[in-house]
Parts: sequence; structure tokens; C-alpha cells
Amino acid sequence: MKTGVSAPELAAAGSRRTGRRRLTLSAALGLLALGLALSLVAAVGLGPVAIPFTEVWGMIADAVRSDAATGPLATIVLDIRLPRVLLGAVVGAGLAVTGAVMQGVLRNPLADPYLIGASSGASLGAVVVLLSGASWFGLLTLPLSAFIGAMATFSAVVLLARRGGQLATTRLILSGVAVAALAEALTSFIVLTSPEAQLRSALFWTLGGLSGTQWRDLWIPAAVVVCAAGWFWMRAALLNALVLGEEGATSLGVEVNRVRWRLIVVTAVTVGAVVSVSGGIGFIALMVPHAVRMIVGGDNRWVLPMSAFGGALLLVWVDVGARLLNQPDEIPIGVITAVLGAPFFLALLARADRRALT
Repeated sequence: MKTGVSAPELAAAGSRRTGRRRLTLSAALGLLALGLALSLVAAVGLGPVAIPFTEVWGMIADAVRSDAATGPLATIVLDIRLPRVLLGAVVGAGLAVTGAVMQGVLRNPLADPYLIGASSGASLGAVVVLLSGASWFGLLTLPLSAFIGAMATFSAVVLLARRGGQLATTRLILSGVAVAALAEALTSFIVLTSPEAQLRSALFWTLGGLSGTQWRDLWIPAAVVVCAAGWFWMRAALLNALVLGEEGATSLGVEVNRVRWRLIVVTAVTVGAVVSVSGGIGFIALMVPHAVRMIVGGDNRWVLPMSAFGGALLLVWVDVGARLLNQPDEIPIGVITAVLGAPFFLALLARADRRALT
């Protein structure tokens, strides 16, 4: 009498489970993409002047066919809100996907790309330009200065973290914290010693925001984020290996030091590109990939794209809140993400306490 299950039957059952899981995750990713597309159109219609969804869709469709509408509403939709909403999606995707990468590289689910000092450096570069009134490169002066500041602080972190050509994660974290603290101290000193009339714009920038976005602000960050996200996804298997630790990854043939360097450099460039046009927006890079891992597990082949779509979706709606909650003024996006981040981490703390009791 047959009392057990044969090896082929077990393999077939495992294959079916894997297939069902892949199908479920693919459907979830598709729903996220659809939700983002609908949210982009809906967000363009929301503001002090509300515009119906169908009207917004029609204007965008006409513009794609090179038959753009004219008039005040068309200007609001196509020249003011659409580039802003698209930039919000790009920034959210860039922050979330780099957060997922840093959590994998550092093997810490609470890590984020700001640990490498790029955000603090960008804020320092932007504040110097805003408060000095410099305009060396015209309208590009502010984002270029922010990007240069981000790369400068990242370079300092790398120089401090290197030891014998190796990149130790503990040294990287400590160096990032130290350099970020120094950059933030310099930023605070510059702000406190500057004329009061210029303080509001500098403070607003450091808290993050998308007001005043134009089409020219979108293209470079969008290109960087799309290329970086694709590059990261192609290396998802390497990220999965890094989670095993240095010895485990090395046993699989991974050149750990080289892989870490490349991932962190591309992360720094991506963060510098998005922060240079949006200011310092916190918690997106930490919350979104962490939440995605809790839902889909640790496989970066799924974590990376879902984090990108999730980050884009979240920041699009956070920006809508920034526009609507305090009319006619705007709330800095970083304030809203901090308000969202606090209960998120309290929920994580409560979850950890429940696990400790069981």
C-alpha cells in the first residue's frame, strides 16, 4: 500500500506553489501600476481649481497626439500640474527603490539611502545658493548645487568608510552619520546667520516640496531613476545574495566588495538626482520598501519594482495633500511624510512587542 508521497509529486507541488505565487505577485504589480496611472491623472485634476478626471484625461490624450488644448485650464493641467505630478512619481520611485537597495546592502530593514549623507549634502548646497542669491548657471543653479553637495558629502563618506580598499558596512553607517551631522550643522549655521527675508525659501526647501516644478526639472531625474531602477533590478540576484552575509555571498561566487561599491555609488547618484529637485523628503525610502518586504518577502526581484511603484504612488498622493490641506499655502512634503512615518514605526514597535510576547 502506498503510504508516502514520491519525490516527483513533491517537486510538482512545489512548482505549482511557485507558479501561483509568481502569478499573485505579477497581478499585484500590475494593480500597483494601474493604480499609479489612474492616480497620476486624478492628482492632476486636484487643486484650488478642481478639474474633472475625464477632462484631464482628454487634455493629456490630445497633448500626446500633438493636438494640445489651449486656454487657462489647459495651462493648469499641462504646464503646471502635470510636470509636478510626474516629478512626484519619479522622486517617490527613486527614493523607494534606493531605500530597498540600501536595506539589502546593509542587511538592515530600517536602513535608507540618507545614511550615505547625500540628502544632507544636497540641503547644504541648496541653502548656500538660496541664501547667497547665486545664479552661476541660471535656472539650473539650484539643482546643480544641490547635486554637487550630495556628491561631495557622499565622497567624504566613502573616503572615511574605506579601509584597505574594502567597504565595511559598519564604517559606512558611522561615516554617513558623522558627515550628515556635520553638513546639517553647517546648514543650520548658514540659515541662522542669514537675513530673515530669505529664511522661508531655504527652510521650505530643506523640508521638501515640488512647488514651481517645470518640465525642464523632470527629464534628468526621470532618466536617472529609470536607468538606475533597471540597473538595480538586473542585479536583484546579487542583492539577494548579499542578504546571506559576506561569507554566504562569497560562497556563491559574489565579489562582495565590488558589488557593494557599485550599488552604493549608483544609489548615491540616484538620490542626488532626485533630492536636487525635491529637497529633503524623509521616510519614503524607509517606509515603502520595508512595508513591501513585509508583504511579499525578501526577494528583490519583486521588492524593487513594487517599491518603485509604491513609492511613486505614495508621494503623488502626499503631494496632493501638501497642495490641498493648507490652501492657499502649501505644506512641505517632508512634514506630511514625517507625520505618516511616526505611526508606521509605532506600529512596527507594537508588532515587535507582540512577537516578543508569543
